[in-house]
Amino acid sequence: MRVLKFGGSSLANADKFLQVAAIIKDQSSTTPVAVVVSAPQGVTNHLVAMAENINDENKLTSDLSSFKRAIETIINDLDAKLSTFDRKHSEDTLAKWEHSLGQYLKGANMLSYCPEHIRAIIISMGERLSVALLQSALVAQNEQVSILAPEEFLLTNDVSLNAVAELEQCKEAFQSTYSNLSNIAIMPGFIGVNSEKQVTTLGRNGSDYSAAVLAVCAQAECCEIWTDVDGVYNADPRVIKDASLLDYLSYQEAMELSYFGASVLHPKTIGPIAQYHIPCLIKNTGNPKAPGTLIANENDQQKRVKAISNLDNLTMVNVSGPGMKGMVGMASRVFATMSRENISIVLISQSSSEYCISFCIHSQDAEMARTSLQEEFELELLNGLLEPLTLTHDLSIVSLVGDGMHHQRGVAAKFFSSLAQAQVNVVAIAQDSSERSISVVIEQRKCTSAMKVSHQNFFSHKPTIDVFMVGCGVVGSELIDQIARQQEKLTEQNIVVKVYGLANSKGMVFNEDGIDLENWQETLGKNPVPVTAANVKAFVRENHLINPVLVDSTSNEALAMSYVDFLEEGFHVVTPNKKANTDSWEYYQALRVAAQKTNRRFLYETTVGAGLPVIDTFQNLLKAGDELQRFEGILSGSLSYMFGKLEEGMPLSEATAIAKENGFTEPDPRDDLSGMDVARKLLIMAREAGMQLELSDISIESVLPSDFDDSGDVPTFMENLKSIDEAFGQRVKSASAEGKVLRYIGNIVDGKCQVSIEAVGPAHPLYSIKDGENALAIHSRYYQPLPFVLRGYGAGAAVTAAGVFGDILRTLAWEQQH
Repeated sequence: MRVLKFGGSSLANADKFLQVAAIIKDQSSTTPVAVVVSAPQGVTNHLVAMAENINDENKLTSDLSSFKRAIETIINDLDAKLSTFDRKHSEDTLAKWEHSLGQYLKGANMLSYCPEHIRAIIISMGERLSVALLQSALVAQNEQVSILAPEEFLLTNDVSLNAVAELEQCKEAFQSTYSNLSNIAIMPGFIGVNSEKQVTTLGRNGSDYSAAVLAVCAQAECCEIWTDVDGVYNADPRVIKDASLLDYLSYQEAMELSYFGASVLHPKTIGPIAQYHIPCLIKNTGNPKAPGTLIANENDQQKRVKAISNLDNLTMVNVSGPGMKGMVGMASRVFATMSRENISIVLISQSSSEYCISFCIHSQDAEMARTSLQEEFELELLNGLLEPLTLTHDLSIVSLVGDGMHHQRGVAAKFFSSLAQAQVNVVAIAQDSSERSISVVIEQRKCTSAMKVSHQNFFSHKPTIDVFMVGCGVVGSELIDQIARQQEKLTEQNIVVKVYGLANSKGMVFNEDGIDLENWQETLGKNPVPVTAANVKAFVRENHLINPVLVDSTSNEALAMSYVDFLEEGFHVVTPNKKANTDSWEYYQALRVAAQKTNRRFLYETTVGAGLPVIDTFQNLLKAGDELQRFEGILSGSLSYMFGKLEEGMPLSEATAIAKENGFTEPDPRDDLSGMDVARKLLIMAREAGMQLELSDISIESVLPSDFDDSGDVPTFMENLKSIDEAFGQRVKSASAEGKVLRYIGNIVDGKCQVSIEAVGPAHPLYSIKDGENALAIHSRYYQPLPFVLRGYGAGAAVTAAGVFGDILRTLAWEQQH
């Protein structure tokens, strides 16, 4: 025999009843089946409401009407779908229990309260009606059905509403009562009887527990729990979208998971089947061909961690003080107090000094626990032997579970590293000696983030980068295109890069599933909000993103000055914007302090050499013990291009016009010709070397003579530029006469920075740098007399965007290290 249990979601309407009937017919064709049913979905809620609102006539009338209507709807629909449906049997059963319900409610109303044993009868009526409905549906399809009455054998203790079965007595009673059953037998779940023959109910997931008890009594070959999911997942699929189905769990693993929040299972259900070694199969009523999850006796030690679960709405109670240390019996008094109040303790943690005992309870029991403990320890509290009780609310427990964990090293370290990565503080830790599970108590608001990172690191191995991009100009739009083009390659490497936020000058738009990068221009126009750390943080928190990265592709100073806010809120910051790194020395330091404090990265590789790996290379040299002695570099791709054209004999005005037309310069070429852009890059290099300099400390020679009138709009300026072509041509010729060329170079010598036009000969490392190339010559303790030279194209959106993309991916390496 096999025991099949169907929950309320599997019996929500007539179609679901017929689906269940089809499964029963299929199973019974090969082996006898005993079927346990819950109440139709929603029905028990109405019954509970009636039991709780006995003095509210309006509420009683409303709930009674809803209860009756739910059952009548199923009867009517089954009658319409099955020509031989025994409507009268179902209606008579409904009338019988409706009458009983009215009598019980009337009596409770007279007493002004509902005794627990009466409440048990009321809230279990839905299961009895499911039996009648399913019996009629099966008989209409020519199936013979026996009815199992739990009152005849399912004997429990005397707790009315959360009873526990007396398994040996149940077995004896069942075998003496039900020696000969039809091929199909149906029993209402959730119901038992105590020693006084009063109806009891079996508590949360009581019908599952009924099925487990029946499986023991009938010596079933398997107990099948049919629900609305395909089985047990390695995490809650409502929270973790890529949670995967588990094909097998041991009884011990299932017990741990059910205890710490896996909603498909309940510890009371696992107990009987584990004790009597009965396999349990979790199946989906809506997908009966799916294999489901088998729970059985053998351990599967091939996997280090089998699943991760969470339990929410918990409160941590702390009992502490000098009176705890060395005092025999203090702990027993604490837990005896909780036992007297029937308060379930979920997790216990005690300090090695015996100064404090901490334990988690369900938050609904918190105030009762506080009152009871204060009464129990009144004298100790008055005399200062105990400190005032503290209760910490809004907590969750996250647990890793797996039989094979004790064979593997580093599981705990990886778990705590994952929590740190999610920026989660651990309130308490618990692990039993079997090492089958590790549990941590954390803030509930951080639970989803903790689950996501832990699942990512233990199971999916798909690290994520959650991008919020500001600036959709030349570089920004190219970066978007590059991210879109690389999606396939990133997927092959198990890397997920999604752009969740996109902003231009009008504001930022968000999409919780990631912005469609093929149609991002259209998305930008839809209800933008201001670009603030608060707005972006709110989105990250609501969607539990774990690796947020702010990408600033603008030259906006106000945004650059908010980087510290983003870093302190847990964002990485990636930018080609030079404003932040060239503001005051104090702000420069604040950026680094914020990044270190929150274990985030502030990455700005493209601020100096566009796509060239300048900053990273220089930082690594310094970390390895090298020291900068002198630096010289051509740091502007646009000026490199223009000075190359000057060398070829082209006038300055023409070279500038061509560079502007090709997009090498800023829209206003004066921004390039002033030398300020190069000065900012030079200051960044100087500060990387540890020099506490300000932008005002840099000596800047503009490409434009000091007496040149650079006022007016851009066309006027371009026209006026022709007036200095001749003078500039003379400088080029003079240098050429000496076998030299003009280059616009940034120098760091003896702690001083200078940006100027220099005439350099063939022996100089920057002599051949032109046509848009950048080059940096680093003279150091290790690299002399020949410098370390980095050379490559420094102008253009593609190389700059590629450099920014590289920085974005480097945030991932940081996450994996930390």
